[in-house]
Amino acid sequence: MFDNNLPYKIQGHVAIFNIFGPITLEDELFQLSYKIHDFCTEIASNKEIRVVIVTDAVEGTFCLHEDLIALKGLGSLADPISNIDKPVIAAIAGDALGQGLELALSCDIRIVSETSCFGLPQIKKGLMPMDGGTQRLSRLIGKGNALEMILTGRNVDAREAYRVGLVNKLTPRDGVMEAALEMASEMASKGPIALRYVKEAIAKGMDMTLEQGIRLEADLYLLIHTTTDRTEGIKAFQGKEKVEFKGE
Repeated sequence: MFDNNLPYKIQGHVAIFNIFGPITLEDELFQLSYKIHDFCTEIASNKEIRVVIVTDAVEGTFCLHEDLIALKGLGSLADPISNIDKPVIAAIAGDALGQGLELALSCDIRIVSETSCFGLPQIKKGLMPMDGGTQRLSRLIGKGNALEMILTGRNVDAREAYRVGLVNKLTPRDGVMEAALEMASEMASKGPIALRYVKEAIAKGMDMTLEQGIRLEADLYLLIHTTTDRTEGIKAFQGKEKVEFKGE
């Protein structure tokens, strides 16, 4: 069961954080902000958690009311999720609109329902995305596609979102969590240090030259060679046994 004070649960090495929605009141948005920050603080200090799922599968909505994005004094909802050093999967059963989509963009992978739609409609009210939407969307689907979506404020359906690379996988609505858990469990069975380093190499490398990114990759690869997990992985491979990574 989800705890209403801190709505997440742990299944194996996977943490599942539920976004309750729709968020239509200022107080609800502030409460969500606190919950996200508390959750991310907990995740950072919990070595047993290797993969995170952020989902709306319980309520079926990943929407945040566009009138609320102009709130002053409220920190980013997306940045704390983006700063998690472990793989983060967004499992979206409903729609992801406005700041809800900006939150989804802060995740690493998006698994969505075939009936979902996505959009940043802020321009329709004379506003603009303010929680990373202009930056993360353009990096994900390219400048032209991002400009079209944001400047028109139009929504795109799941198939178009998949075509342009906004989402990674489409499933029936009732299969979103199952697909996300399957992928998360597969990732969590891998070396947790390697998982973090791969994410770091790709995320930081995007802002580097190719040469700098390759050097970062090489440095992280060498660091893995100093870990116990690397030694245990080689032993298991040679002995054709299942390896149990400990993140050390």
